Formats: sequence, C-alpha cells, structure tokens
Amino acid sequence: MTTAEGWTAAVRDRLAPGRLLPLGTAAEGAWITERTVRDVLGRSAEAVRGVVPGALRIGPAYRDPASETEAEPETEEAGAAGTGAVLVRASFAAVAGRPLPELTEELRAALIAAAEDGIGLVVTAVDLHVTALLDTAPAGPAEPAAPPPGPTSPATDDPLALAALGVTGVAGVTDTLGTPVRRSADGVRVEVAVTAGARPLDVARAVRATVTAAAPEGTAVTVVVSDLR
Repeated sequence: MTTAEGWTAAVRDRLAPGRLLPLGTAAEGAWITERTVRDVLGRSAEAVRGVVPGALRIGPAYRDPASETEAEPETEEAGAAGTGAVLVRASFAAVAGRPLPELTEELRAALIAAAEDGIGLVVTAVDLHVTALLDTAPAGPAEPAAPPPGPTSPATDDPLALAALGVTGVAGVTDTLGTPVRRSADGVRVEVAVTAGARPLDVARAVRATVTAAAPEGTAVTVVVSDLR
C-alpha cells in the first residue's frame, strides 16, 4: 500500500459509520454508529497518561470484530437481536514511567466508563493490545488536525422527524444511513444527532417514546444515533 493509499484508507475509516451497536439491550430499539463510539472512546484513551492510542474496534460480544467486514445497518440490527453486549478491542503504545499493569487497568476502566456511563453500551470485556513500549511520548502535530465532517442536518418537514427534533438532547436529524426517517414494512427508523454531553441511550429512549406516540398505533420505532454535536 502506498502512503497516499494509506491516508485514503484512514480517512475512509474515520468517515464510514461502521456497524450499528445496540444502546442498552437489543430490546431497547436504540442503536449508535461505531464511528460515534470510536470518537468518544478515543478521547477517553487519549486522556490516560502514558497511553498513545492506536486502533479501536467495537462490535457484538458474540463475534470477533477484528475479522468482520462492514455490514449493512439492517443486517447488523437483525444479527444482533437477542443481545446488547459489545466487545471493545483497543491497541496502544505505552510510554515509560508507569507500571504496565497499572496503565492497562486505568485504560480499561476509562474505556468502560466512557462506553457504559457516557454512552449507554453494555460492555462484556475490553481487550487491550500493547503494540510498543516508548521511552517518550511522540511529538504531537504542530496544529491539531481538522475533525472529519459530521453527518449533515437535512431540512425536513416529516412529522416524525419534527417530533424527534422536539426531544431534549437532540441536536438534529441526520441522513448518514439514508433519509432521516425511513419507513418500511418493519416499522420506522429515525436517525438523530445527540447534543454533546447528553447520554445517547437516554436521548434515544426519549426519541423512541416521542416518535412512537406520534406514529400510527402499532408502529415499531427504531432510533439510530449517528453523531454527537
């Protein structure tokens, strides 16, 4: 792979929404994109002294996320039915100055807290892989890299989208996976961005309750969180 191809692959990975991960239990009807989770957990890893974060992967606990290809959202939702647990796999370089067991336990605790308390995921395990032992931390970039563009906030007059927009903690509706409101024979899927600082699981629950009340009786409602703003 050339350098240019490597950069292209890295950017594509940052921009791709990844698989959908269940918020709470699978019965909640609430999901969040892996990209959004990676962003949150990545910041938590960076805050641990002595850790230089590397690859981060989150997937259903009953599968090996390192061996999977990206799945279509509908396939991923169906495949995760009956479970809500996820497995977090993270690689990192350790900077000299702290005992490695202490460092790994602090990193594991930080990732679990960010995933469970901050987002609302159910984490069964965090697998950590040390890729290098460094004498000093690598120098950071002269200027912080610009974050990749987040999902757009399309204009919409859909009554179910407007209902979702009225929920506290919703920063906007998004179209990462398609239209903000997708209707099918199985029900309705609503895609939203959550205000940074709000817990995605709590907001998704509120959105689902509000949209369910606004939709025709008996409509199954699924909520997908695709961004934090």
